[in-house]
Amino acid sequence: MTTIAKLIAFTIDCAEPKRLAEFYSQITGFEVQYAEEEYAGIGDGTTTIYFQRVPERRPGSWPGPDKQFHLDFRVPDVAKAVEEYLELGATKPEFQPGDWVVLADPEGHLFCVCPERS
Repeated sequence: MTTIAKLIAFTIDCAEPKRLAEFYSQITGFEVQYAEEEYAGIGDGTTTIYFQRVPERRPGSWPGPDKQFHLDFRVPDVAKAVEEYLELGATKPEFQPGDWVVLADPEGHLFCVCPERS
């Protein structure tokens, strides 16, 4: 039997860790636990998202084959959440594939805003 691993953190490469930590803190409600120029982290006591400085990182195209990951977030009101996230600095790519909305954070990492399950 394979040893089961528990996901405790996810690290995102970016140019400005503190900036992205603040952005994702706003949309997740996670507290900023650590914020320096090279590394920052947010979490809720169970799960952590880290942001690691990689100045030469370039965002993947959307849609396109160079996208390596994206985060999915479930919200009670997609339209309202999208409006708020755009005000925080997200952008909305032209291509939208479904009942959810694809956004890009201030550095171009993609994430989906998904409706609650019916």
